[in-house]
Amino acid sequence: MPRRESLARASVADYFLANGAKSSMAISVQASTKARRAPGTNLSTYVFESAEDLARHVARIVAGVISERNALGQNAVLGLPTGSTPTGVYRELIRLHREEGLDFSGVITFNLDEYYGLAPDAFQSYHQWMNENFFRHVNIPAENIHIPRGDVSPAEIDNYCRDYESAIERAGGLDIVILGIGRNGHIGFNEPFSSRNSRTRLCTLDPVTRRAAASDFFGEWNVPTQAITMGLGTIFEARKILLLALGEHKAGIIKELTEGSVTPRVPASYLQEHTDATVLVDTAAACKLTSSETPWALGKTEWTDQMIKRACIWLCDKTGKSLLKLADDDFRQHNLHHLLRHHGPAPKVAHRVFSQLMDTINYHPAGKEKKRVICFSPHPDDDVISMGGTLIRLVEDGHEVHIAYMTSGNIAVFDHDAVRIADMVTEYNRIFNIDQERSKHVEAAVVDSLKGKTPGQPDIDCVLKIKGLIRWGEAKAGAYKVGCKEEHLHNLDLPFYHTGTIAKKPISDEDTRIIRELIEKVDPQQVYIAGDLSDPHGTHRVCAQAIFRALLEIEAAKGSRPEALLYRGAWQEYELHEIEITVPLSPGDILQKRKAIFMHQSQKDEALFPGSDPREFWQRAEDRNKGTADRFNQVGLPEYYAMEAFTRWNGVPI
Repeated sequence: MPRRESLARASVADYFLANGAKSSMAISVQASTKARRAPGTNLSTYVFESAEDLARHVARIVAGVISERNALGQNAVLGLPTGSTPTGVYRELIRLHREEGLDFSGVITFNLDEYYGLAPDAFQSYHQWMNENFFRHVNIPAENIHIPRGDVSPAEIDNYCRDYESAIERAGGLDIVILGIGRNGHIGFNEPFSSRNSRTRLCTLDPVTRRAAASDFFGEWNVPTQAITMGLGTIFEARKILLLALGEHKAGIIKELTEGSVTPRVPASYLQEHTDATVLVDTAAACKLTSSETPWALGKTEWTDQMIKRACIWLCDKTGKSLLKLADDDFRQHNLHHLLRHHGPAPKVAHRVFSQLMDTINYHPAGKEKKRVICFSPHPDDDVISMGGTLIRLVEDGHEVHIAYMTSGNIAVFDHDAVRIADMVTEYNRIFNIDQERSKHVEAAVVDSLKGKTPGQPDIDCVLKIKGLIRWGEAKAGAYKVGCKEEHLHNLDLPFYHTGTIAKKPISDEDTRIIRELIEKVDPQQVYIAGDLSDPHGTHRVCAQAIFRALLEIEAAKGSRPEALLYRGAWQEYELHEIEITVPLSPGDILQKRKAIFMHQSQKDEALFPGSDPREFWQRAEDRNKGTADRFNQVGLPEYYAMEAFTRWNGVPI
């Protein structure tokens, strides 16, 4: 492993400047036309229009560091994370290697962490994850790859961690570290109140961290309690640090990290003291930043219709008043005098927003003229959970309503349900004397495979098929409850989902082709798409990407596409200022929707992947629908029992 002198490493930027080139160690994120700098933050923070834009930009910076070191005959030393957030970066780096010849032969890598107690070949180990998602696709020499081992004995762990630190030092230190961030502010596995100067060590995982990892281990109870992590002191000695975050579920901690003070309660906040640390987020993760949430608090604001609506709704929340009760003094006392000056007085601007919100209320979301409609459901229950009331209304209005189930959802079925169904089939065949020998063989295979299965281990094919049949049967039963016909239900079973694990393949041309063919066959005037991009398992985001690609292909070929409305799933609701269509629901609608959700018995009472919310899916759906109606009522609009909310897709891929 070549070693470089510290002087040579420190002079890379000077070398490139002296030769008339710009070192990527100093590349400005603002150079990207797809990013805007967020003002009012304590850390350099950039907001990207999409996760793909962010991933491409980060990959370009990393590639620049690698190319610089290659030009000097030196190693590029990278600190690397795992998880869903950096996946796009790794995919882009792989593309650069395959298509543009980016050479990784001089790269040395050090991963941030690993679960303690897992051998490198364990299914959930970060060794496995990194090999699958990055290392086996590029030409980094095996001896240059360093990932903490989780199977080191307790007696050897201290020496092992010291050796890991020594290896980083021998490599010349870290050129660039890519970080994710946990909801509790951890980086690596440096949990709240970790020492600012800590080094690689064995640590105890915070309960928040273990809950976040529960889906990877098929239950929180299976998540290891300890991990080996690179220390904060080690991370902060890196020459450049990029912290990435995607999705609304990270918005709260991103606000605290970038706008709060330095505190050991949020270990990532120490990045404010680093000389070259940058935060890169998508618009969803940035939604709680002051520049996104209340930009008028930072100075001059362009008062678009959307911004006026946001400001007035915010003012209602601050004053406890409804829109039509707002007075001029309310605007002045809350730093909205500029809005009042240009668009006031108060009754005028408030009535303008009141009318806009009233215009979103629509009892007939597809109109009264008969249309064909497709609801795309990423999982087999997203349709009824997210827009079951609207499906009821569409059917009542006489529209031809199709539902496209995009994945089997088979990984979200408990093992005991699969055993129960296999046993039931065997008994059915015994009673009716149908191929008993074969059914007993299948049942035995199912039982044997599940008995020896470790948490998170992929199921064998026959188990996956049984679990898929369970969910398909439940999906049809739920669709019948809202009035849909069987001939209008489509089981797409997209290839990207065919891994048997939480991690999914990237969207392929085959996935897009399947979706496009369905749209062209049905020829709908309106489609509904899951816009819940904070889905913790990532399936909603991947499905939305595939649908958007298909719609853009259709538009390019035909010059038009169906109207596309976005709905939210079990995880988030749209903010009031974002909503473009609301469908009022009666108590009877909500009861019928609840019964449809109950048809998904494998997800009832206790779901395998419930996320961090302890409520059942039907409770989340009802609370969200009633909460949306309450929000409308709070700002002075008519009082409804419940509402489902939608936005329109703007034609931009995510």
